[in-house]
Amino acid sequence: MNGFFKISERGSSVSDEVVGGITTFLAMAYIIAVNPGLMEAAGIPFEAALTSTCLGAAIMTIAMGLIANRPIALASGMGINAIVAYTLCLGEVGVDWRVAMAVIFLEGIVILILVLCGLRKAIMDAIPVDLRRAIGIGIGLFIAFIGLKGGGLIAADESTILALGELSSPTCIVALVSILVAVVLQVLKVKGGLIISIIAATVVGIPLGVTLLPAEWNFGLDFSAFAAPFQTDPATGTIAILQVFMQPILLMFVFSLLMSDFFDTMGTVVAVGEQAHFVNKKGDVEDVQPILLVDSAAAAAGGFLGASSITSFVESTSGAAAGARTGLSNIVVGILFALCAFFAPIIGMVSSAATCGALVVVGYLMLTDVAEIDWKSIEHALPAFFIIVGIPMTYSITNGIGLGFISYCMIMLVQGRAREIRPLMWVAAAAFVVMFVIA
Repeated sequence: MNGFFKISERGSSVSDEVVGGITTFLAMAYIIAVNPGLMEAAGIPFEAALTSTCLGAAIMTIAMGLIANRPIALASGMGINAIVAYTLCLGEVGVDWRVAMAVIFLEGIVILILVLCGLRKAIMDAIPVDLRRAIGIGIGLFIAFIGLKGGGLIAADESTILALGELSSPTCIVALVSILVAVVLQVLKVKGGLIISIIAATVVGIPLGVTLLPAEWNFGLDFSAFAAPFQTDPATGTIAILQVFMQPILLMFVFSLLMSDFFDTMGTVVAVGEQAHFVNKKGDVEDVQPILLVDSAAAAAGGFLGASSITSFVESTSGAAAGARTGLSNIVVGILFALCAFFAPIIGMVSSAATCGALVVVGYLMLTDVAEIDWKSIEHALPAFFIIVGIPMTYSITNGIGLGFISYCMIMLVQGRAREIRPLMWVAAAAFVVMFVIA
């Protein structure tokens, strides 16, 4: 096992990988409760959506560990699942959930083809190093923002957009406990400090009513959502995937979701790589091709299983911060996801407030590269700034990256240095312009 996963070679240990895997799992366990609820709104039976969510995450996370040997966990991506439920199924488009899954399936197949052709890696290589660093920094702020929002420490406000939450509320108290424990253990350099903070906050949340104890147990599995794109739409009597080609608007959604998946993963891989030390000094991700291959196949697998698009989770940075360096941590995450197909109520006890501290600490750790950006060169500094602020302020990794890419090309063009831009950067910037226009 040490030889296969290169545990010693990467300065890790089995215990570090196990702790890192558990930390990552707890940080992303919310998807077990959230995704089935969204898929149920789209029309998929809850039990089937739960089975697809858990097993889809388990299969693809383990595949990433075995094939790419990197601590990057995967599950149904937030954002795209909401589009599936409230735009494709319940919105103006109004298609059956099987057709929506066919859209996801096709989007994944297209990305997989781009990876096999080497285009996805080539685009990553074409991005200036300062912009790559900015992506990781922006995601760090995004992660901290997600943690603070989930813990109720920041809240929406009509006059100021955002404001400090009600600190005396039970949710905020649990979040503050999680931050306090996480920070103290980080200062003391305690191994597994992030997972300890999650467990401690979960326990504190029980008497406060934030941690909800399981009300019922469900040990059954429902595979009825599997092979969704190739099932027949009851309303039309047509195989779902054929309907995508019959409606041009659905092909536009394939392109739009492709852009989101394409660049969200790029940002996530760079962010996790910075924490797990597989991004070199030039900002290049080591052995990125197998990572992109598994991630692309996961998008198609998500559509096939009826779980929405499965993608790399930025919460994997919490596991990397806890010591995960190899794919062994993914095996741990995958096993826990598989078990949750039976024991979801237990994992559902972990609230977003309990994970607040872990996400805030991870966000802090990811900001350390900000000093490496060349802030004196406006052609790099300003696009980097747009990425860093764009990701958390638009609540989208893809949007932030798009703002940075477009501004970089515009600045270089004004400076008369258009020839220095790699062709694929022009292609990516143009694709973002199209995406923003469609949106």
